[in-house]
Parts: sequence; structure tokens; C-alpha cells
Amino acid sequence: MPKDTRAGFVAVVGRPNVGKSTLVNALVGTKVSITTPKPQTTRHRIMGVRTQGDVQAVFVDTPGLHLRKGSAFHSMLNRTASDSLVDVDLVLFVVQAMRFTAEDEAVLERLSTHSAPVALVINKVDLVKHREDLLPFLGDIGRRRDFAFVLPGSASKGSNLQALWGEVESRLPASPFFFDPQQKTDRSAQFHASEVVREQLFMALDQELPYALTVEIERDAVNNEGQREIDAVIWVAEQRHKGIVIGKQGAKLKQVGSAARRQLKRHFGESVHLTLWCRVKSGWADDARALAALGYDMPER
Repeated sequence: MPKDTRAGFVAVVGRPNVGKSTLVNALVGTKVSITTPKPQTTRHRIMGVRTQGDVQAVFVDTPGLHLRKGSAFHSMLNRTASDSLVDVDLVLFVVQAMRFTAEDEAVLERLSTHSAPVALVINKVDLVKHREDLLPFLGDIGRRRDFAFVLPGSASKGSNLQALWGEVESRLPASPFFFDPQQKTDRSAQFHASEVVREQLFMALDQELPYALTVEIERDAVNNEGQREIDAVIWVAEQRHKGIVIGKQGAKLKQVGSAARRQLKRHFGESVHLTLWCRVKSGWADDARALAALGYDMPER
């Protein structure tokens, strides 16, 4: 490890579905967070680590801050996102190009109480049809607070990522590295496996059902033939959801399992035997103890 190193924590925040996880994955250079077109895909605080030369940035991917209230689950998401802002060296406030909503405004208001510098990252500029509209949009948001820097780009297309990395690394303090230079995330292989299964469920299921389920890994072991075996439980909140997840003659569950197995094989670089079950845990999203038992971060407040 270089003697004179710089390292720091960078929180990536914003409302749901602005591309925070895609941005973190792009900056780290590998998939540390699952991504889907549906909002609130990210449910946990996930750290993605990029080490380049004598600089290490720990990007903290967070659930989208939102205005929806009611369940213990949604309160947990907001607390997890808010607590991820503690003791960071830089905040990347991510918004979608040409869309600034009441939820964006609420996120910006929350950031006003934090001392870390805040940068504005305008994502998804590749979706803007009339680029001449982008400059007034940037100016309007830029007047809302004194940002450390303002940078438009596209995480999915890789646009302006190197410029963003340059801005980030220049603002990190002198510090020893927090992680081994080869490490890419703070999360375990079992956590990644559960997230991959949940990602495929999000992609396969319609409307609200993906938000009423979670995934737990019961077993991750190597059998006598050297093959990795993973057993996962899909927990749903209601009995009627179980039939939807399983599908007619098990077709939906088989579809999800096949897609997840392919993803896991690529990730682990080895053959994976994945077994899925679907079980009912009534009211899990409204029970703080159930959330904690299922592995969700429950920040103390």
C-alpha cells in the first residue's frame, strides 16, 4: 500500500429511481448493488470500494429517500438512507435530468443539516431529447444551494464518469485505506446471492408485489462434487402472494431461479445449484423485529 494515501466515504443519495446504484456500480467498476427499472430496489446501505493508486473512495449506496410513510419498512428505508450521511467526506446528490420533484426537494432539505460538502450529479442526460433545455435546468437547481460542484452525465452510458471520479478523489482527505485494495464491497457473498434473487423477482413480477417480499439465504455450501449449493427462501407477506411468486405449475419460480442462477454463476465464476422456496411471513414489513431478523439494517433512533 502506498505510504501517502487518501481515503474517504462518499454518500450517494437521492429520491428513488434516479440511478444511484447504477452510478455506484459504474464508479466501482463492478456490480455491488442490484438495479432494476422499479423504484426502491435498493433496501440496504451498501458500500462500493474503488481503489486507484494512492486513493480509495468508499461509495455508500443508499435507499431512495421518499415521502411515503406508514410501515416500519418505509421508515427503515428512510432511516437507513439518513444515517448513511453521518461522518461522510462528500455527498453526491443525484437527480434525474429534467425531473426535479417534491421528493428531490425534500432530499435537498435534509442535506441542509449536514456539514459535509454536497455535489450535484445530474444523471440520465442521455434521455434528454433537447439538450438546450439542460442548461436552464442545471441553473435552476444550482441556485438552490452552494454545491461543491455540478456535473451532468449518464451512469448507464458511462458519460462523464472519469470527470466525476476526478472531482471525488480531489476532495478526499489524507487517510489510510479502510479496505483491502482488492476489495470491492463490504457485503458478503450470501448477501449478494439474496440480492440477485430479489433482483430477478423485481424483474419478473408486476406492480406492487416485489415490495411485499424479501429473500433470505438459508444455506450456502460446497457439496462433495465441488459445486456451490445455495438455498434461498422468498418471504411474502400474504398467502395469495405465494401463488403469484410460484406461478402456474411453478413456472414463475423456475423462471426467477434460472435467471438468478445465471447471474450467480457469472459473479462467482463457478457452477451454482440454486434452490428456491416461497413461504409466508404475515406482516413482516410492519414489524421492526421481523425486519431485523431478516437482515435489514435497523438504525437506532
